[in-house]
Parts: sequence; structure tokens; C-alpha cells
Amino acid sequence: MENNTNSTVSTESKVYTAEEVAAILGVSRATAYREIKRLNAELKVQGYITVTGKISKRYFHEKSYL
Repeated sequence: MENNTNSTVSTESKVYTAEEVAAILGVSRATAYREIKRLNAELKVQGYITVTGKISKRYFHEKSYL
């Protein structure tokens, strides 16, 4: 397998965890999980793949107006 050194992989995550959401919103971790679950349900209806306990940074900011 050849190592392609021309491509760069971003080490910055494109998702927030519940702990990060809790810190951003100033709420408990349980509340953050609840909000992530609600946002992920919206994304699933739109046909996106979601990961439990994580939310897209872009979608989170779009919905939270931060």
C-alpha cells in the first residue's frame, strides 16, 4: 500500500461531544445529551448518518445561533 504524502488529513474534529456541548451551552451533560439526541433525530429524518452522543459542529452552530 502506497503512502500518499500529498494529501493532508485534518486532525480537528468535525463533531462536538456531549461534554463540549454542555460547556458551550452552560448546561449539564444530561441536558447536552438530550439536545444532541434531538438534533440527531432531525438529521436522521433528512437522511444523514448520525453518531450517538456527537453532533456536527456545523449543524450545531446553525441550529443554536452561536
